[in-house]
Amino acid sequence: MSRNDQPQVGRRGFLAGAAAVAASTAVPTLTALAGATPAAAAGTAARPNILVILTDDQPKQTEWATPKTVDWLTGHGVRFSNGHVATPLCAPSRSSIFSGRQAHNHGVLDNSSPYNLDQNTTVQRYLQQAGYRTGLFGKYLNAWHAADNPPHFEEWLLEDPVVYNDGAYNDNGTVHTIPGYSTTVIKDRTLAFLDKAATDHRPWFAFVAPKASHEPNTPDAKYANTAVPAWNGRPSVPEADRSDKPQYIQNATATLADAQALRRRQLRTLLSVDDAVQEFHDKLVSLGQLDNTLVVYLGDNGYTWADHGWLKKSVPYRPSIEVPFYLSWPAGGLGAGTTDNRIVANIDIAPTILDAAGITPTTPQDGHSLLGNHSRDHLLIEWWKHGTAAGGPHTWSSYVSTSEQYTEYYQIHTDAAGKPVGTGSLLFREYYDLANDPHQLTNKLYQATAQDEQALGIPALAATLAADRAA
Repeated sequence: MSRNDQPQVGRRGFLAGAAAVAASTAVPTLTALAGATPAAAAGTAARPNILVILTDDQPKQTEWATPKTVDWLTGHGVRFSNGHVATPLCAPSRSSIFSGRQAHNHGVLDNSSPYNLDQNTTVQRYLQQAGYRTGLFGKYLNAWHAADNPPHFEEWLLEDPVVYNDGAYNDNGTVHTIPGYSTTVIKDRTLAFLDKAATDHRPWFAFVAPKASHEPNTPDAKYANTAVPAWNGRPSVPEADRSDKPQYIQNATATLADAQALRRRQLRTLLSVDDAVQEFHDKLVSLGQLDNTLVVYLGDNGYTWADHGWLKKSVPYRPSIEVPFYLSWPAGGLGAGTTDNRIVANIDIAPTILDAAGITPTTPQDGHSLLGNHSRDHLLIEWWKHGTAAGGPHTWSSYVSTSEQYTEYYQIHTDAAGKPVGTGSLLFREYYDLANDPHQLTNKLYQATAQDEQALGIPALAATLAADRAA
């Protein structure tokens, strides 16, 4: 489906669709609900439940391991073919999901500064204030203190540190070890939260965040030896000449064999996520809430499989910044199994949820609701180097469209408080013609003349990137 003929639902479309599945009073605005108690808000049955499933380090080319998820959420929902993250790193990405803001605006620039997030801006704050029952199950924000309760969640099972087996959890305020495989533990607690909908008729919001497929990618015992399809790389893996790339990529040493081993581990861990998603689906069916639940599934960042010799995230290359991105909401008109080709990102999640719930945010957002017809022609993606240790990329920002990508690296890093410091001087630049070079093999700015740069439109791209960084 093109961006011009996709279902343009929005709140009006939702209300029309919801009327067909539930008789209810009109959906109140945030102003009307701001002082409402959960009991008073419970009468607004047309508001959808919200289920966000966020995997960890899941790149796009992993659907073999999640067939049940894909069948449900793309077969009966929408696949966003150009799904991105605004920062390819865990805590900044999650903060963008919660707030609908770019990292330079929400303030969580690295994995060491979760308390920089203004909790007043979060979607969970808006939903709880509007009478939603809210729950968090799994990973929250890197470096969050395990004993600190996550704000604006009524129930939670927050795992920290996040491990695959026998993890320590903040369990509704009590920190203790829970035996078992973490994806299963998180799944079971989520199902218990959903079960309460049988007697608690408030709409609910569940944020479910398993560790998979993050390193060390430990699969459940039943999947430890599962055979996975062969993969022999892509053109960016055996790239022989990387002299046009930044120094950290020239120094990168990951091989196809490294990538194949990592991919096997990732896929095996995702098999358990797929099982969990199927159980969430079945639970919603049994509760009679499948149609009027807005489900969002995405990864918090992608991951390179030895592309350009790099076996991590945090880089401005497509496998690192692109993620699986699905949405389903049959009562809102998003249940037909379509593809949306717009450029979308994790900053769009919070605006979409609030739009569906009929809530107008009073704090700024950079994203846009996916229920409307907003269509961007490019996206700002950014990443900050933490500290001054040698190796790895410098801080960078990137202009990304469907046809081209322009990236700048800077002499900037974050300090102990997660604040950016440094001269800001420009260190390196890359430009890729994504239409003709989708694997980003040829940096057209390498040894380019001023005339070459003019022909590529670099001055205009640089000006747009500077404006995006300042916005």
